[in-house]
Amino acid sequence: MNKKLKSFWQNNKSFFLFISLMLVFRSAVADWNEVPTGSMKPTIVEGDRIFVNKMAYDLRVPFTHISLMKIAEPQRSDIIIFDSVAADKKLVKRIIGVPGDVISMKDNVLSINGKTLSYKPLGKTNNIVSHTEDLLGNKHPINTKMPGSKLSNFSAVKVPNDQFLVLGDNRDNSADSRVIGFVPRTEIVGKAKNVIVSLNYDNYYLPRGDRFLQEL
Repeated sequence: MNKKLKSFWQNNKSFFLFISLMLVFRSAVADWNEVPTGSMKPTIVEGDRIFVNKMAYDLRVPFTHISLMKIAEPQRSDIIIFDSVAADKKLVKRIIGVPGDVISMKDNVLSINGKTLSYKPLGKTNNIVSHTEDLLGNKHPINTKMPGSKLSNFSAVKVPNDQFLVLGDNRDNSADSRVIGFVPRTEIVGKAKNVIVSLNYDNYYLPRGDRFLQEL
């Protein structure tokens, strides 16, 4: 039996080494994640596989959240992946508020540190209205409902140290900081950079060619 195991190891050790290195790479360096919901529409849609840079903010011990070295701080408008304790699952959202920011929302219009953000209409489909939101110099599209929802308003809050306020770009259909609270920095595992590939769930899972390698 021992000879068989030894022979098996000798014949397959390169394969096992490759698998081990790939797992370490995906844990600590870069990964790809499927997005199953529409909470980040129109930026990210259901069926997107997104590339995640896991070294954007920290060098971590593989398979843990232990930071060996901070590389950079998450910035306003970054799209982050985080292991939410409050939601008990991995989520993807956009950072709206960094530590020290005072943020409020009225009828889906954000105010940050006393400045009301500007919005440019993009179009309307049924009761969904698309806008370009100018997040203090960082422009991106969002969707809102007409009329709004219970998520469309919140009173002014100050973002605590080492925490972040995050929202989905699909503002009336996203369980984000309005539901789960602020996101601790220790929960953030990486920054989403690109769509690798996108599969259309409503069309036999066929690839969406126009979203291949699209930058977020």
